Amino acid sequence: MHWIAGALAFDVEYARWLEEQSRQINELRAAVNSHASDNELRIIVDGIMGHYDDIFRLKGIAAKADVFHMLSGMWKTPAERCFLWLGGFRSSELLTLLMNQLEPLTEQQLVGIGNLRQSSLQAEDALSQGMDALQLSLAETLATGSLGPSGSSGNVANYMGQMAMAMGKLGTLEGFLRQADNLRQQTLQQMHRILTTRQSARALLAISDYFTRLRALSSLWLARPRE
Repeated sequence: MHWIAGALAFDVEYARWLEEQSRQINELRAAVNSHASDNELRIIVDGIMGHYDDIFRLKGIAAKADVFHMLSGMWKTPAERCFLWLGGFRSSELLTLLMNQLEPLTEQQLVGIGNLRQSSLQAEDALSQGMDALQLSLAETLATGSLGPSGSSGNVANYMGQMAMAMGKLGTLEGFLRQADNLRQQTLQQMHRILTTRQSARALLAISDYFTRLRALSSLWLARPRE
């Protein structure tokens, strides 16, 4: 039952995280709308960036308890899960969204965001290929040998060896999730370095609005009339 406890504990922590993020985003929106100084904005922006660090830390702990729960995104709404990649958002897609939202950017910023998007795409492709190779290898491991542990002691030994090998391969899943979350975390940090404080504030508002709309879309979908 340990995995159930781990999954439920994370779901509770994630709900709290979302609530706190909503409070911080409302504070940031009010500061932007009231033309707060860069120093005031920087304090709020840094707080939100630190809050993102918290969710990656919580996901890392939860993945040790139940990596399948984290990869499946069952802690997110259905519409968010539709866009899920290795237990979270694709950094490259988020950067594409922001490039359209943050104009005007300087030439140097455009190059910086473009390079960050390209490196994110390459890292995503490498991780996706690694996951595909793992799934193929796992399928091949499970498909070879006898169909079950019944029969002779040799068959039982083969079956147990097969399962041990499969378990070893499953153990690498946590590493894939950790690398994907590291990429997401680094992308947010790099984006923050490239942008000005005011642009970072607008970027964080745009990211929050996007995921809020996805969650709202899920609610509307689930509440739709069914004939």
